[in-house]
Amino acid sequence: MLILQNVSYLHSNKDLLFDAVNLSVADRAKIALIGNNGSGKSTLLKIISRELQPAGGQVKVDTVPYVVPQVLGQYNDLSIAQALQVDRKLDALRAILNGDVTEGNLDQLNDDWTIEERCNDAMKQWQLDNLDLFQKMETLSGGQKTKVFLAGITLHRPALILLDEPSNHLDVAGRQQLYDFIQSSSCAMVVVSHDRKLLNLLDTVCELDKGGLTLYGGNYDFYEKQKQIEQNALNQDIRSKEKLLRKAREKERETLERKQKLDARGKKKQQKAGVARIMMNTLRNNAETSSSRISGMHTEKISGLSDELRELRSDLPSMDKMKFDFDNGSLHKGKTILSITGVNFRYHEQFLWKENLDLQVASGERIALKGPNGSGKTTLMRLMLGSLEPLKGKVYRSINKSIYIDQDYSLIDDQLNVYDQAQRFNTMTLQEHDVKIRLTRFLFTKEDWHKPCGVLSGGERMRLMLCCLNIQSKAPDMMLLDEPTNNLDIHNIAILTNALREYSGTMIVISHDEYFLEQIGIARTIQLP
Repeated sequence: MLILQNVSYLHSNKDLLFDAVNLSVADRAKIALIGNNGSGKSTLLKIISRELQPAGGQVKVDTVPYVVPQVLGQYNDLSIAQALQVDRKLDALRAILNGDVTEGNLDQLNDDWTIEERCNDAMKQWQLDNLDLFQKMETLSGGQKTKVFLAGITLHRPALILLDEPSNHLDVAGRQQLYDFIQSSSCAMVVVSHDRKLLNLLDTVCELDKGGLTLYGGNYDFYEKQKQIEQNALNQDIRSKEKLLRKAREKERETLERKQKLDARGKKKQQKAGVARIMMNTLRNNAETSSSRISGMHTEKISGLSDELRELRSDLPSMDKMKFDFDNGSLHKGKTILSITGVNFRYHEQFLWKENLDLQVASGERIALKGPNGSGKTTLMRLMLGSLEPLKGKVYRSINKSIYIDQDYSLIDDQLNVYDQAQRFNTMTLQEHDVKIRLTRFLFTKEDWHKPCGVLSGGERMRLMLCCLNIQSKAPDMMLLDEPTNNLDIHNIAILTNALREYSGTMIVISHDEYFLEQIGIARTIQLP
């Protein structure tokens, strides 16, 4: 069904993203595609779907893949029907039913007389039956947008599905429905995800890096065990090589010291024996040549061992940690910084909440906002920030500075490179080397500094945004995070968790990852109906 042969891809600046990717996906196969952020997982899916062309290699696909995308903001200007690519058929059907029976409308419909019924059934299956097919995608929550594309699977019945972080925006019930679908589906699928529960439902794990794909014949738990075995072997190789290098250096020192002692003893004997000056010079030159030859032999061996050790260490996973160097917030713990009284908001004619909201937030609290998709969690955050004003009630804010990290990373300007993006937040007028130190701390190396932000992966965009916030001069009194782990790999989720633990201000988080919420110290939950 799908064959990749020696596929490679280059960034627009000609930097290699990955090379020699080989993969074969049979009917009904369920493949997990994993790898560090920026390794090219989403890019590889786009190559399979023909959205991008590889720099080299061959892509053979027997069918048209159906894509459930990771980034959803690009569809905001479309209607649900347009996102599902059924708008023209629906328009043609409605025109025909209204008496406009033209050849063009009949050709467009192509005898698909049940299209509207099938659309409604698919929407209902994913709990979207309260939405209009011609409603704009921008009016939907992140979870609802994902469900629209999942409903498209039911509607189009593809043989091959490409899912890019499909559980990111889904609530608990939506995730469970996705898991059930993956288990029962007969479709072949390639899935990019950091969701451990989802990854354990798949048959094969493929790890992507610059050198290609490594296949592990089992689910994620199996992969982790194999990686631990590999890691233990690598650590053992490193320890063994370090021991050989120490011995080689000791041997070099001992040999040279012994040679120097013998040379000095020989020189004294020659002086006592009255050897002529010209002969003494010849003997000294011979001794120096001999010492140089011995030193060169040891240097060559030590250099070879050092290179081997350096190569082994390069295979170790990054142990860098992102850190917030924020000072403590300026507000005293326990002071009321948000008071929401009788608040409600509406899109179109319907209010979001059946009952108006009343709640208070104190300085230093760590709060989780929970509720099903479409319950208004993101809207409530925007009301807290003041970027929206309520249609009912009042919001009292006593906050000097707040930060909102949204699902689409809107603080990042795709037209800038990584370094210029960081400089935009340099309100402390840090020196260039200080900005670059902070970029490095957030895992952006020298090779990344001039990379366009537009080519960054979701996880890289998140890390760059956190770095930018770190570069700003003043600690925020309140941080609002909307699904902050959605586009991070498992390693980077751990790094983010450690960084957020260091932040001492008020934190309000939307996340369906219960383990993450527990790890960052969430102590209170606001449940929306």
